[in-house]
Amino acid sequence: MAENKTKPTAASIDGYLASRASDQQLVDCKKLMSLLKKVTKQSPKMWGPSIVGYGVYQYTYESGRSGEAPLAGFAIRGKELVLYLNCEGDKQEALLAKVGKHKMSKSCFYFKQLADLDLAVLEKTVINSIAETRRRYGRRGES
Repeated sequence: MAENKTKPTAASIDGYLASRASDQQLVDCKKLMSLLKKVTKQSPKMWGPSIVGYGVYQYTYESGRSGEAPLAGFAIRGKELVLYLNCEGDKQEALLAKVGKHKMSKSCFYFKQLADLDLAVLEKTVINSIAETRRRYGRRGES
């Protein structure tokens, strides 16, 4: 079975942000980092070359594939930022309807700037995402 390519690294978060972020994105990334550290109570680590991740959980899918992933994280994707979140279920959908201007794919919450979002609603969305991930996969791998 293929090994997960996205793993924690010793790469510099500041270096990553400096190489990818516009001035506004840098301000927003710093605010996101503060929010994610507050919610996860974890320090950030680079996961692969482009994800700033907080905490870790171990998963095993029905297919048998297993690995580790950050409990919460974000990345810079061109002109957008992306938060990696579990947003399934009625509770999360209700929050997404109130959070502000964004696009959502399966687990990727895309937005252009934090000013377009209600930060209190975003924080609740992140908290719910972490709670659902822990419910689904337990706390294995968390430090």
